[in-house]
Amino acid sequence: MPESKRIEIQVLRYRPEQEDEPVWQSYYVPFTDDMSVLQGLQHIKDDIDGTLSFRWSCRMAICGSCGMMVNGTPKLSCQTFLRDLLPGPVRIEALAHFPIERDLVVSVDGFVKKLEGIKPYIIPKKPRTLDQGEYLQTPEQLEQFEQYSSCINCMLCYAACPQFGLNPDFIGPGVLSLAHRYNVDSRDGARDERMEIMSTEEGVWDCSAVGYCSVVCPKHVDPANAVNQNKVNSAKDYFLRFLSPKGASK
Repeated sequence: MPESKRIEIQVLRYRPEQEDEPVWQSYYVPFTDDMSVLQGLQHIKDDIDGTLSFRWSCRMAICGSCGMMVNGTPKLSCQTFLRDLLPGPVRIEALAHFPIERDLVVSVDGFVKKLEGIKPYIIPKKPRTLDQGEYLQTPEQLEQFEQYSSCINCMLCYAACPQFGLNPDFIGPGVLSLAHRYNVDSRDGARDERMEIMSTEEGVWDCSAVGYCSVVCPKHVDPANAVNQNKVNSAKDYFLRFLSPKGASK
């Protein structure tokens, strides 16, 4: 068996039935070099304090559900290793800028509502029957949106975004980058509908261009780039309305 070490994990606890404000609680956890922060929290829950609450699912940086603040930085806890945080202590908090439901669990209702609003799925330009076969794309067409399709809705970019912290109505980097993913897909025909949402005051123009969202993204989606591209698209649409009654669509 590999040699076991110990590290202090400080968790910001919030139990609304017994506390008005979050409080820090320390745990001393044995770990090996292959243990993640998530596994450290699982040890706490399984062997030390079963009341600790947090979300997790895949443990493979795919589901996006285990995002939290680790030493003040938004991270996927399954992808962050305790060995890299020595000598400690490791300070764990719920994702910044979201309402806390309990301990490390935040409310995702606002995020989901925004996500549903931009219709994150392909709306075909023309109806197509099964007999007509699949939609075909060139490698160049795939390249236009492939990077942005890697988003796993982990919301780390929201925890990193100072503008979302100031204005919870801001649509935010993750949703805006997913809207861009579908807008540039050659199979999709709902660009104009999404741009109406993206061009509002709570859309791309509310972004203050800090760019930290792209730094913390675990999938290298680069939402800041998607937002910047759509500031240009929004401006083009606005000015082209004066030249064409159909605007700048397509």
